[in-house]
Amino acid sequence: MISNTLLALLAFSPILLAAILLLVLQWPAKKAMPFAFGLTVVIALFVWDMSATRVIASSLQGIAMSVSLLWIIFGAILLLNTLKHTGAITAIRNGFTAISPDRRVQAIIAAWCFGSFIEGASGFGTPAAVAAPLMVALGFPALAAVLMGMMIQSTPVSFGAVGTPIVVGVTGGLDTQAMAPGLASVGSDWPAYLQLITGNVAILHAITGTLMPVLMTMMLTRFFGKNRSWKEGLEIAPFALFAGLAFTIPYALTGVLLGPEFPSLLGGLVGLAIVVTAARKGFLIPASRWDFPEEKEWPAEWLGSVKIDTDNLKGRPMSLMLAWLPYILLPALLVLSRTNDTVKGWLTSLSFSFSNILGESGISAGIQPLYLPGGLLLLVAIIAALLQSRSLVPLGKAIGESGKTLVGAGFVLLFTVPMVRIFINSGVNAADIASMPVTTATFAADLMGGFFPAISGVIGALGAFIAGSNTVSNLMLAQFQFETAQALGLSTAMMVALQAVGAAAGNMVAIHNVVAASATVGLLGREGTTLRKTALPTLYYLTVLGLLGMAAIYLLGAADPLMALQR
Repeated sequence: MISNTLLALLAFSPILLAAILLLVLQWPAKKAMPFAFGLTVVIALFVWDMSATRVIASSLQGIAMSVSLLWIIFGAILLLNTLKHTGAITAIRNGFTAISPDRRVQAIIAAWCFGSFIEGASGFGTPAAVAAPLMVALGFPALAAVLMGMMIQSTPVSFGAVGTPIVVGVTGGLDTQAMAPGLASVGSDWPAYLQLITGNVAILHAITGTLMPVLMTMMLTRFFGKNRSWKEGLEIAPFALFAGLAFTIPYALTGVLLGPEFPSLLGGLVGLAIVVTAARKGFLIPASRWDFPEEKEWPAEWLGSVKIDTDNLKGRPMSLMLAWLPYILLPALLVLSRTNDTVKGWLTSLSFSFSNILGESGISAGIQPLYLPGGLLLLVAIIAALLQSRSLVPLGKAIGESGKTLVGAGFVLLFTVPMVRIFINSGVNAADIASMPVTTATFAADLMGGFFPAISGVIGALGAFIAGSNTVSNLMLAQFQFETAQALGLSTAMMVALQAVGAAAGNMVAIHNVVAASATVGLLGREGTTLRKTALPTLYYLTVLGLLGMAAIYLLGAADPLMALQR
């Protein structure tokens, strides 16, 4: 009989192997992830005693999910290339310069404000896939654009895709039927309990996330400035902090008062309006302008293969409103598709579903090409070509360029996502062992005892690191967090909230999210470089979250209706 400690170490070993290959040995993901996938298969077959059929079915499920991710990546690149050929990117670049020539301000507006809004509308890695190529078009190095895009995969994520990580992830991850009698006995119900979790998530994120724009500017100047200075990022801290609050205050109020569907959407929209207005007036912006070194001085690792050379592109003069129209239309369509039942029904009518793959119960996958952000990105690209150039010629050129960028990303994702699905589906096995993620989390809980709230978010982040999704992490681990809180006599609502916030932070280091963002700017092969940098804000987020969790539970006495039953 294998000990629980050894089981936990074995479950964690593929993740550790991937980390060593990517971060220490600096292998590209296309070399590292096949080895991690292979180790996962060996452990699944010979330690967890999963059937070969279930392992293959999980891999096929992962391949189907990879197609969905590639569809989103393709759509994001296609829209960017279409706007390049219509001349809109030139107008957008000039417009950003008109707001402020300071690259720190541009990063805050394009990534933090606009990216958070896109996250609220669509989620699932779309913000990085949209914001990163947009920043490259504005003149950012590809690596800097990916880093900024990945850092916004944090605060807005728990309420991304119109609240999916909470509405689907937490609701689907908890045994709501078993909880119903207990909630009813204390005069509560599931909607009230979910709203308590939502409020906790919003407040935890608001406190932690307000400093994210400050960290973004510091990392921008430290890693991509001529002087490699943290101080140059701090020089704009008052404006960055203002931008943080412009998003997190409406975000938190919406979460506490209205529910999980719209905090990131409203926070992003309000924040974007406030921050752009303030930037135009020069409010809190230092007199000294910051920019990257001359492009000829950029190291090779900063550069991607996607070039946005607009200097030689000729087209009719374009107003800023017409140039920005696709990026205004995109979130509008995303919101409409997620909130209007008629539109949603039409878009989801085209669906390819695979239930109980190879006869394995619970292993299913589906692709909805029109409903996925990739379908809407394609539609917006077509509209952009027709409105901006009155021709589909730019779209044709963009399709050819965009297709070439998918090959590398597709190869990596065909190993990464299947590895994730084997992890998640490993709970069904002949050895009667809990799934790999739950086994690892249980070991951590036993090890920490009463200090568990300090690492609750880390476990959520681990789930997201594996799955590349806040929603999936919540589905996998919300019940585990709930039961651990009950066993320790602590607030279950706060513990589940810590899980959800930690899972959002884990998106910053999720391997296939980095691959997806990197693919949009042609930066495949340097995922380890990005991960070493995104590890810093992830560490900040989880450290602050752990301190807030301990304070909320032991100092402020965070409670919920079910605690009365624990006594």
